[in-house]
Amino acid sequence: MSLSKIIIERIKKDGPLSFRDFMEMALYYPELGYYNSINTKIGADGDFYTSASLSASFGAMIGRQIEEMWYLLGKNPFKIVEYGAGTGLLCHDILDYLKKNKLLYDNLSYCIIEKSASMQEIEKKYLFEKVSWYKSIDEIPEIIGCIISNELIDNFAVHQVIMEEELKEVFVNYNNDFEEILLPADEKLVAYFKTLNVYLPKGFRTEINMEALVWLKNISRFLIKGYIITIDYGALSSDLYDNRRSSGILLCYNKHQKNDNPYQFIGSQNITKKNNFSEPQHWGENYGLDCCGMTDQTNFLLALGVKKYQNDELIKLINSTQAKIHESYFNFGLLMRIGMKFKVLIQQKGVDSKTLSGLRFLNV
Repeated sequence: MSLSKIIIERIKKDGPLSFRDFMEMALYYPELGYYNSINTKIGADGDFYTSASLSASFGAMIGRQIEEMWYLLGKNPFKIVEYGAGTGLLCHDILDYLKKNKLLYDNLSYCIIEKSASMQEIEKKYLFEKVSWYKSIDEIPEIIGCIISNELIDNFAVHQVIMEEELKEVFVNYNNDFEEILLPADEKLVAYFKTLNVYLPKGFRTEINMEALVWLKNISRFLIKGYIITIDYGALSSDLYDNRRSSGILLCYNKHQKNDNPYQFIGSQNITKKNNFSEPQHWGENYGLDCCGMTDQTNFLLALGVKKYQNDELIKLINSTQAKIHESYFNFGLLMRIGMKFKVLIQQKGVDSKTLSGLRFLNV
């Protein structure tokens, strides 16, 4: 049975689904959901590119930032925890860079939290050392080090809401086709906007990522001492709830084509959203996390010396034409097309405040 039919049968049996539950099934239903299917998702043959798939320099610069964090934590045994490692490219490139520091590498363990069985199998094909896999962070012993998420929270299932006389939540029904109906929003969704001091005008449609808050609270409990690096597509509340975004910030990707219809290609297209980076900063304080700073990905990479690193790598290429192609592809893809859209937020716990190299060019 197709995933679409499974969702229809559930609606017929239990009644309309919240959009959040519909999105969760579309992305994570066993074997048929987008992230649990065997289809290629990342790269030229997939539906979208990630920064790690564009250049190994991306992982190297995160490795360089982690190396500095290791120094600041006293050069002690260090644990990297990566959520949703995708194809494993980022992990591979980080470890490849950190191998140059033998003392760090010898005292390093790399933990991947991956709930997609199909993605875990892809990762295991070429990650052979230092790496162990887990279903949940509570399976990992004492974490002193750095927790990384790269393009993770934009794929958590979200609630959709519309402001009418009162806040309404979007539910998904089926009547010969999928259709949306509006029901009064739960108090927790109403409280979300009050906490952030956001007031939506009538007719304004948007998304709320409650799962991201649960995720942040959870990882803050298990991080004993160290840092959290969150990299994702997003902006602050002041931008996301501007009138020009009154139709919502949900996007779908299928074979590198963008659309705004989550009710087609169910299980075969990615459903994502622009993240609200005001969330982790605000709630992080309640969870014992201090904000080190936030910048866009381009300035993060430039601050860590990515241009010199990339040039040094290109010199190793024998063919100068090939080197120029690599440089052009790197500059356009990683620094311009993706880099200016993505934000890098770093938070810390139990660490003395010192400016991190990747945050030298703060612009947010």
